[in-house]
Amino acid sequence: MDEDFKQNLKYLGLKHLEHNWDDILKMAQRQKPSYHMLLHDIIKQEYAVKTEVQRTNRIKNARIPEMLVMETFPFSRQPKLKKKLVLQLYDSLQYISEKQVLLFVGPTGCGKTGLATSFLIHAINNKYRGLFLDFQQLMAKLYQSCADNSSTRIIKNLTSIDCLLIDEFGYAALERQQAGLFFDLIKSRHKAKCTIITSQLGFDKWEDVINDQHLNAAIIDRVTENCAVFNMTRCASLRTKKILYGTDE
Repeated sequence: MDEDFKQNLKYLGLKHLEHNWDDILKMAQRQKPSYHMLLHDIIKQEYAVKTEVQRTNRIKNARIPEMLVMETFPFSRQPKLKKKLVLQLYDSLQYISEKQVLLFVGPTGCGKTGLATSFLIHAINNKYRGLFLDFQQLMAKLYQSCADNSSTRIIKNLTSIDCLLIDEFGYAALERQQAGLFFDLIKSRHKAKCTIITSQLGFDKWEDVINDQHLNAAIIDRVTENCAVFNMTRCASLRTKKILYGTDE
């Protein structure tokens, strides 16, 4: 392949053809496919390469701290979790198509973040944009935006995400301004995009986080209108304990 032709392929973004030109020619000489089949295979391979690059970029942009997928979730260790319901929602992508809120409630270590992450990754693998945000990180981001009047822009950007995972809602009580910003985000995503929330708190405890009765009621009203709740409060911790005790001599 001459350099000009190589540059043409690079300009067109035909990466597979650029890097495998010689192998493709050898294959064509050996197998002698029809022109139609040869072009079909080349285009199919280019499509596969491009879509994989796009998927990888979506995963990277989602900022997922740990790549936890459904195939590795230990359902056998959580018999109280309704596996059939989980997989039905997961496989159908109903949570995306119907713009649902998924709420995973349970104690620390029970696997709620792992399950939530697997739903997020599944959406990304199916060509949707996703983002993982720790609740405290989210609220700090929204609160800081008030200083430069960028909260509207940030909420608009977060609303554009097809699947937003908010991890560990409720670790700290919100000030009224923060609660208002959280309400604005939930309201803007309501019936528009899928939101996934993990928390150790049931709805009856949300008022401990959102100290404004009216805001709390308004947020819960929107969250619960089209919501799937996975109650994992009776699920056991999946974390293996390894504790070393020192003794005085």
